[in-house]
Amino acid sequence: MKISTAAEAAGLPVKTVRYYADIGLVKPQGRTQAGYRDYDDVALRKLSFVGRARALGFSIVQCRELLGLYENTERSSAEVRQIAQARLEDIRAKQRELQLLHDELQGLVGACKGDARPDCPILDYLS
Repeated sequence: MKISTAAEAAGLPVKTVRYYADIGLVKPQGRTQAGYRDYDDVALRKLSFVGRARALGFSIVQCRELLGLYENTERSSAEVRQIAQARLEDIRAKQRELQLLHDELQGLVGACKGDARPDCPILDYLS
C-alpha cells in the first residue's frame, strides 16, 4: 500500500510515516515501479505499534528498543517492563513538577485582585 494509505490506516500523518522510514524505524517493504514507498501489513502493524508507543510518550530511542523487543520472539518481558517502568518514572517526575508549578501559579492568581488597580503580584513575581 502507498504511504498515504498506510498512514491513514495507522492513524499517523504521512510526514511522520516518512520520517520513521527515513530514520529506519519502520521501513517500507520496498518501492513500487512508480517509485512510491510500498508498505505491507507487517510494516502497518509496526507503524501502529510505534504510534501507540509515541502516544504514551516513549522517545524514538525507546520506540526503537520496544520495536526490537516486539520483533524478538526470544525476548523477556522483564526487558519490556524495564523500559516501561523508566517511562512511568519520567511521568511521575513530570507530575510532581507540574504540581509544584500549579501550586505556585495558583497562589499568584489568588494573590492578584484582578481589579482596575495597577499593582499585580503576578507581575511583581515575574520581575
